[in-house]
Amino acid sequence: MLIRIPSSSLHGIEAYLVEVEVDISPGLPAFIIVGLPDAAVRESKERVRAALRNCGFDFPSKKIIINLAPASRKKEGSSFDLPIALGLLAFLGVVHICSLEKFLFVGELTLEGSLKSVRGALPVALLAQQKKFSGLVLPKKNEREACLVQKLAVYGFSHLSQVISLLNGNQEVKPASYSLEELLGDSKPEVDFSEVRGQQQAKRALEVAAAGGHNLLIIGPPGSGKTMLARRLPTILPDMIFEELVEVTQIYSAAGLLGERAAISQRPFRAPHHTITDTGLVGGGNYPRPGEVSLAHHGVLFMDEFPEFSRQALESLRQPLEDGRVTISRVAGTISYPCSFMLVAAMNPCSEVMLGSRVVADCTEAERRKYYARLSRPLLDRIDIQIEVPAVKYQDLLSKPAGEPSVEIKKRVCLARKKQWERFKGRKIFSNAAMGSKEVRQYCELDREGHNLLEAALKKFRFSARAYDRILKVARTIADLSGEEKISAAAVAEAIQYRLMDQF
Repeated sequence: MLIRIPSSSLHGIEAYLVEVEVDISPGLPAFIIVGLPDAAVRESKERVRAALRNCGFDFPSKKIIINLAPASRKKEGSSFDLPIALGLLAFLGVVHICSLEKFLFVGELTLEGSLKSVRGALPVALLAQQKKFSGLVLPKKNEREACLVQKLAVYGFSHLSQVISLLNGNQEVKPASYSLEELLGDSKPEVDFSEVRGQQQAKRALEVAAAGGHNLLIIGPPGSGKTMLARRLPTILPDMIFEELVEVTQIYSAAGLLGERAAISQRPFRAPHHTITDTGLVGGGNYPRPGEVSLAHHGVLFMDEFPEFSRQALESLRQPLEDGRVTISRVAGTISYPCSFMLVAAMNPCSEVMLGSRVVADCTEAERRKYYARLSRPLLDRIDIQIEVPAVKYQDLLSKPAGEPSVEIKKRVCLARKKQWERFKGRKIFSNAAMGSKEVRQYCELDREGHNLLEAALKKFRFSARAYDRILKVARTIADLSGEEKISAAAVAEAIQYRLMDQF
């Protein structure tokens, strides 16, 4: 007897359809799972066997073969427990076979028949909607996450017996229903720009970076507020639109990092330690998982002590920064993850300051050059804004925080972003930082004084072609913040000031 139950597995952050085929035939008792299962899938036979017996059902004493189709793709995780158990229950006549075709099933079973949460419920819900299933059946803890998908009937259960009742129609079961406000919550940022004392130039640079989506490098001594400033950057970024929110939540869902949350409603802020490997940073492993660059998608990736990261990890950032996607090739397959993020890097003026043996004033130019040499020129060229921040003055430390609040800065940032969205309407570009060479030539028009100033700067500092484009992009953002259509010489001058590393 052959029974088919629709289920799903993950490939990267996307789900694909898996048909669980249960074949039960006379012969010596056996329980075999085929279709490239990993260890967690192979162990499901023991979980299913114990769950059925503890729920009061007889386990078939026959030859049982479970095939996970397509058999050519590796299957991992414990989400096939529920569909396998339902296939055996259909053979026993406990559930109607015809009702199994209407739903998509995922869920891990405990030994007493309870349903435990699984990774990737949101990608599975998107698949169920795409394939036009009547509904999605999954563990109760994954219910709110799956409800982000509109117009999909989601049934979350905590025990196998409840799934049986749904399939047999023993009692009326309504799909889960949550408002968007319930799913997203109303969490407010815990930090604010008004708490920052002094550092006016740095706050201006962060505003420009937020307005244009530019990458940023902050150089300064310990205690100058580099980390404090970076942690407040998400508070002035525009709110995520619903599509961005779903995209980010999909990544966290596939990585199993959602926890008790139904969605990621705030822009992510990731701050990996400088001992992280290149695999941890961009993703990978035997079965590739999203790295920090993908977990920072549509948010901020903060890298403190930037030169202390391994050379391999730093150079692995070049493709994600340029393309907004990272491709990982392993024996298990090739996976592409989205990673459109803002890089905010922070570093000390020289290695002796980092070790605490010297003060900033003692750093010679030679020591600075040696420390900066840990960062390759192609990587630095991809960082639009590079600034140096001084130590906070004693008077600023004594004063009460009275800076401009994040909400006011955010208003100006959103107005500048709105201009960019209108400018790039119909293109896959959402900020000035994402412009290509063609768009730079089209939209970054300078006045005569601006042309002369930029020409003089190119001759003096010997900017690369990539740095030239970056200056024009930043100048375009400064003009957008000022409400100017043409880029003025003042905007060009400010953009040139943000190329600190080109002077070394």
